[in-house]
Amino acid sequence: MIEVRRRVHARTEDVYAVLTDGWSYGLWVVGAVHIRRVSSDWPRAGATIERSVGAWPLMIEDRTVVEENEPGRMLQLRARAGPGGTARVRLELTPDGAGTTIRMTEDAVAGPGRLIPVPVRAPLLKLRNAESLARLAALARGRPDRPERA
Repeated sequence: MIEVRRRVHARTEDVYAVLTDGWSYGLWVVGAVHIRRVSSDWPRAGATIERSVGAWPLMIEDRTVVEENEPGRMLQLRARAGPGGTARVRLELTPDGAGTTIRMTEDAVAGPGRLIPVPVRAPLLKLRNAESLARLAALARGRPDRPERA
């Protein structure tokens, strides 16, 4: 698994609230450009987000499925990307003082993506996921229900 960590200045509840808002997925996941549908039971195991990835007019319609969810602590997803294959993505949240440490792991689990050697795909995934966590952090810090800090 390829891992990226980020400490964010947001409460764990606020980070988890972004993860539980399936409609926000397109705002923080690099590559997800259009959310078409979110299961009403998101983020329970088996719930889905139907999304598009890529750039118009070459967008691929696919889905992300929740494999496992530990409320406030962890969300594990199985994300398909059309002919590129399927990845397993795990987001773990750990309270860290007044903030949260997010640990994101991802790797190809099916399809042609598995054929790309890890030393080749790891740097690309790390860059992409570091940007995704930066976006997630920004959304979590901006939650309107967040108490003001001096």
